[in-house]
Amino acid sequence: MKKIVLFALVLILCSSLTGCINVTKKEEVKEVPIQTSKTDEKTDLVVYKSTQYSFSFSLPPSWKGYSIITDKWEGVDLEGSQNGKTTQTGPLIYIRHPQWTSQNPRQDIPIMIFSLAQWNLLQQEKFHIGAAPIGPSELGHNSEYVFALPARYNYAFLTGYEEVEDILKNNPLQTT
Repeated sequence: MKKIVLFALVLILCSSLTGCINVTKKEEVKEVPIQTSKTDEKTDLVVYKSTQYSFSFSLPPSWKGYSIITDKWEGVDLEGSQNGKTTQTGPLIYIRHPQWTSQNPRQDIPIMIFSLAQWNLLQQEKFHIGAAPIGPSELGHNSEYVFALPARYNYAFLTGYEEVEDILKNNPLQTT
């Protein structure tokens, strides 16, 4: 019982210190082999396309010149001998607004990538990501991957968070 209480206290502390998701330090990547970008002539949308994970993401024209930051998510086991240990990891892609600076950060668009097996384990609550009481929400999936938005990704209320919410309302992620 003491272990459960201690674990809960640690989760609460982690939540207040780190927010919603366990990730390593974000590092901007100048050239990302999975990235292609084009403007759709019919709609003026800017499109990020990941050939590696077979999805595209539509952005408004104001995002022309966006950056891609790659990272990873980590999942902590909730059962058995691995309880409390990181047992699952996967890619995390941030789409960053072109006006983002370290002096004036803007809201990124984070996309977590899960294998189908990992997503199923997450839905069965075999592991947990971050300290949020809820898990990631699905943006879409294809025959190999599930793409999800981290819980509480926008709780810092950075500049542009409303714009990101509007972008997400339009179902911008398309799988191939």
